Amino acid sequence: MNWLNGVFGTGKPIIAMCHLQAMPGDPYYDAAGGMTKVVEQAKRDLHALQEGGVDAVMFSNEFSMPYLTKVNPETPVAMARVIGELMGEIGVPFGVNVLWDPIASIDLAAATGAKFIREIMSGVYAGDFGLWNTNVGEIVRHKVHLGLADLKMLFNIVPEAAKYLAERGIADIARSTVFNNKPDALCVSGLIAGAETDSQVLASVRRAVPDTVVFTNTGCNEGNIQAQLKIADGAVVGTTFKFGGKFENAVDQGRVKAFMDKVKSFRE
Repeated sequence: MNWLNGVFGTGKPIIAMCHLQAMPGDPYYDAAGGMTKVVEQAKRDLHALQEGGVDAVMFSNEFSMPYLTKVNPETPVAMARVIGELMGEIGVPFGVNVLWDPIASIDLAAATGAKFIREIMSGVYAGDFGLWNTNVGEIVRHKVHLGLADLKMLFNIVPEAAKYLAERGIADIARSTVFNNKPDALCVSGLIAGAETDSQVLASVRRAVPDTVVFTNTGCNEGNIQAQLKIADGAVVGTTFKFGGKFENAVDQGRVKAFMDKVKSFRE
């Protein structure tokens, strides 16, 4: 687990989501505002997150709804433009997440220098996106092919809005995922973005893979973050940082700072 300090400069890191607005090719893209509006919103959110004190950011195409499990080329290209325009203003370690396409996420990491990706990389699921299959051997080989030896791979093992197709307990899934795939971290989620991760499920994963980094992946807020960090090695946080704690809103720097004050108190 010592890689956390090497990448984030701290234990129990908070990775903040920088949710990008819908982009070209997405159903809800604002063609009138264009990519200029996407970049400007991302810049505002990035500064609010950084000035609020987060340890890292992860850029994702969160508003590319409904998501694809194999994205079209315009999506990572548009994301690369956003990150490229912000590069001189990114002051913390950053990662990328092209929902829900791990190959595209690795490509984007290669283009931007991202230090980590988070994706659904193993297993097969049934859910809102239909049957959702993966090919983890191909994914890891693609990372090697691009020479990204230091890219950290965060495996989401409880996909949002989906269920593992075979009847297997979460502890068994965690153990076999670690044994077969050697992830850098496992991410444990609630049902949807903003839904609290079940602490019992989180604890079950923690016990099953004591030597692997485990992140709580959704639903952290100022009221529960200290309890979640007693179990998890860090957290991925998005919705609670928004104005009013609403998924669709922009980032509120005041909410970020209040949350991070709780985190820093816990670390001390």
